[in-house]
Amino acid sequence: MKSAVIGIIVIAAAVYAILPQGICGIEYSGLGWGQHVLNFLKGGVPVVAILLGIVAVFIGIADIKDRAEAKRESQDSDA
Repeated sequence: MKSAVIGIIVIAAAVYAILPQGICGIEYSGLGWGQHVLNFLKGGVPVVAILLGIVAVFIGIADIKDRAEAKRESQDSDA
């Protein structure tokens, strides 16, 4: 329960930070970090895509090796 409350507080703080300043006529309604967050995401998405691609290649290689080993074992058990 404690972790859920802390998670909600962190999400609320993130939303507050992204909100533009002076929204709805309230002077202190946000920190206005929205553009900074978008710039971070624009720069981070290609890096994450490259890392995910590398992980997918490694998983594919491991799968091919496992299939070859299983085929070899089935041939050894048949003989």
